[in-house]
This record gives sequence, structure tokens and C-alpha cells, in this order.
Amino acid sequence: MPQESSHRAHRVVLIVDENSNPFEMSCAIEIFGLDRPELGRRLYDFRLCAAGSHTRMRDGFFTLTGVAGLEAAEDADTLIVPNRPDTQVPRAPEVLDTIRRAHTRGARLIGFCSGAFTMAEAGLLDGRRAACHWMWAESFRARFPQVLLEPDVLFVDDGDILTASGSASALDLGLHVVRRDHGAEIANHVSRRLVFAAHRDGGQRQFVERPVPEIRDESLSPLLAWAQERLGEPLTVADLAAHASVSPATLHRRFQSQLGTTPLAWLTTERVALACRLIERGENRLDVVAERSGLGTAANLRARLRRETGLSPSAYRRRFGPGAGEPVRA
Repeated sequence: MPQESSHRAHRVVLIVDENSNPFEMSCAIEIFGLDRPELGRRLYDFRLCAAGSHTRMRDGFFTLTGVAGLEAAEDADTLIVPNRPDTQVPRAPEVLDTIRRAHTRGARLIGFCSGAFTMAEAGLLDGRRAACHWMWAESFRARFPQVLLEPDVLFVDDGDILTASGSASALDLGLHVVRRDHGAEIANHVSRRLVFAAHRDGGQRQFVERPVPEIRDESLSPLLAWAQERLGEPLTVADLAAHASVSPATLHRRFQSQLGTTPLAWLTTERVALACRLIERGENRLDVVAERSGLGTAANLRARLRRETGLSPSAYRRRFGPGAGEPVRA
């Protein structure tokens, strides 16, 4: 959860390095940098910084000027490290030193796409889980064999270090951070503003093997929308298959191929997300939350919520329920 005070919001700082990708920078600005007056509070205090006064972006598309120096990263609560496609080029020593200092003092570190290379070069990923773009998986393993690379996922949350696999998965990881910091309801609001799914199931393997479903009629989107409107009902995998007019085995193959998960795992994740929203909206009766979300019993709700969020229902309510976050003024 963001460390907020009466003086400022949780501070997110992004370091822009030579040849950085502008897309991921824009993703960070969209998620962490925009004011949210409709929510009644500012979610983050966001800043850009760079080692020099002029930073040439990827392929010379433009030159970034007018941002703070690296000293702006010294009080970051969350530091987003540089990502650049020339992964073999060593990062500037002053940039790596800034990242190491941030980690030493307990700041949360985030790396988008090739950002994992930056953190590994800083020596912060040995023995830890990380994600990077599938295209660079082999070269990453060759250079950093002590890192526990997970090549098939969209992002990895390893506590104080989080990494995303590709450019668009910067949005996935960013929304995950918002959800972790502020709860599912606010993350859903931000995702709606982005017109982007708050949670994409599956991993990047689906984009490696088959970027677009080969048969239009096999798209799962209509089925997923139908199921999301009925999460409180006793839906089963057999019900999903029947609505899609396929066998359970065929449905399982389509979920694995298109989403990288199983129908039951998807259904459970959606029900936990609904339970989180109900708690955030003020529903205190666990049996009611369990019934409306389709999780059945309060005991199952407790187990599933703890597994997905690491929190008990009461702890989740204290952190994200009504009145948990008063407006923060920078």
C-alpha cells in the first residue's frame, strides 16, 4: 500500500535513459501521472527524471528535455527503472547507482519490458523471479543465469521488485500496482479510463504462438461477458461449455490457447475480483459477499481472498473499504 502522509501522495519516479522506449514512459504517465479529480483524491505524485538535460529517445524519435535530474529519484517511494531495446549496451553507472540506493532504502522497483535487464545489471535480481519480453528470454538467461526468469507471464510481482514482459504489459503491471495500492474498484476505474482490461488472464505465450485467434467464431469474448454478468450464479465449467455449445474439453483447449489459463481458474479469479469490489463498496457480511460473488461460503471466500491478495477479508476491508483512504493533498 502506498506510504502516504499529510504532505504528499505516494511518489512514483520514472528514470528516462538514453534510447528509452517512449511507449512505456507514456503508459507510466497515464497510470501514475494523471490527476483523478473524479475519485476525490490524487493517487500518486509522479515525476520524470534523467541523468542529463537532453535525453535522446529510442531511434532518435525525439529528445526529452525539461525533466528533473537523478536527484529526484532519491525520495521516490516507487522507482521505475529505464527500459531500452539495446539490451547489450551497459547502463550508465550513475543510473545503476541510483537504482541500487533506492532499493537499499526500501523503495519499490518496477521494470517494464527490458527493464529487467537494468535491474539485473544493477545486481538486484539474483535468486529472484522476473519477467522480460519473450524475444530476449534466451539472451537474458545467458547473461544473468542466477535470475529466475519466468518467460511465459505478462508480469511478475516479487514483492518490492516488479517486472513486466513487454510493452503493452506495462499497462497490465501498472494496473496491478494500482489494484495492490488502492484496491480493485479504483483499478477498475483507471482501466475503464484507459479502455483496457483491468486484468488480462494468461501470459505472453499466447502472443508468441498465436497472436490472433485463427477462427473468429472461436473468440471467448462473448462467453466471458456472459459469465461475468452471472458470477453469483452456480456456474460450472460445464455451464460455460454448454453456453458456448462446445464440449468441456474443447472449452479447456480454447481457454489455454487464448487466455493461457483454465476455465475454472478464470472463473475463480473473476469471482474473487467481484468479492473485492463488494467489500470495497461497504458490504461487511462475509456470507453475503461469498453468495453474491459465487464463492459460496465465507470460509471459501477467506481462503480465496488470502490466496489472491495475501489479505484476510477484514484486513482487505481495513485497507480498501469505505473510509480507508481519505483524500491526499500534495
